Order: sequence, then C-alpha cells, then structure tokens
Amino acid sequence: MNSRALPFSVLVILIATAVLANGYTTPPPPTTAYPAVKTVEAAVEGMVYCQSCDKFGSWSLAGAEAIAGAKVSIICKNHREQVSFYKVFKTDSYGHFYGELKGFKMTPHFLNHPLHSCRAKLVSSPREDCNLFSNINNALDGASLRYEEKRLKWTNYEAVVYAAGPLAFRPDHCPTTAPPTY
Repeated sequence: MNSRALPFSVLVILIATAVLANGYTTPPPPTTAYPAVKTVEAAVEGMVYCQSCDKFGSWSLAGAEAIAGAKVSIICKNHREQVSFYKVFKTDSYGHFYGELKGFKMTPHFLNHPLHSCRAKLVSSPREDCNLFSNINNALDGASLRYEEKRLKWTNYEAVVYAAGPLAFRPDHCPTTAPPTY
C-alpha cells in the first residue's frame, strides 16, 4: 500500500466515525419561499337593462333602466360544439355583471378561445313587469364577446376582461298607443 494513502484512509475513517457519532441526517429541504405563480384568468362583464316600451322591436336602449339582480349565463362550447363551460352570474345594484371564467380550459385550437367559443345569454329577471327576453345584441342565440383591451392586474393575478352585450329584457305588457293619423 502506498505510504501516502494510509494517512488519507485514516482521515476518511475518522471523519465517517465523527459524522455517525453525531447522528448526521440529510439536511432539510430549503425553506425559501418562492413567489406564487401569476395566474391569468378570463372574465366577462356587461350590463342588463329593461328596454322601454316605446323602443320595443328595435335594438335601442334609449330610456332603458338597468336591472339589479338579473341573471346572465356564460356558455362556452368547444370546437366540437360540446358545452365546455357554463356559469350563471348576477347583476349588481347598477345592472352590471362581472364573472370570472374559472375552470374554462383554453386549448391550442383557436375555436376554443373565449372570443369564438363563449356567448352571454339572459337567464332571468327579478322584475315581474320586465321579464321577457329581447334579442338585443342577438341575446336569444347568445351575445358574442368582444375584446376591448381591458385587463385587471394585481400582484399575483391578472384577468383579461371581455365585454358582452348590453343585454335587455322587455316589458311583458306595454300600453297600446293610438295608430298614427294621416
């Protein structure tokens, strides 16, 4: 055996004995807190109104009143026309609704993007005097979403906000007016 190898071997044995005698264990995992992953969500917002009787049959919302407590659904279908997301949102006291599309899965297929796959539909109105669906912005088939370059940003959250509508119910009974005279 080499004369230089003997002191090295003794040193290795002494270190191993000292480590085992002190109950050496593997070090714990690092406790460094990593920043939370920033999530980017899709959201939809819009307004719901009661169309005035004098605008019945048009898409005009002149003189319309906002409806608090109205329900609007967001329905998304994948490129195979299967429902992939459905959620109902309620308007606030100003007739405005805002809803995050939590759980909506975007895939690489361009038809699965919210602009192409999601629609807003009226569900119900709390007003008994204004609870019939109108077709303003094609709400009967589902109003398309629009991207208006709006984003909400916080530290670990970002939402791309799409606009829908405005949507409107119409009164179930409008007073009859006299026909125009010529």
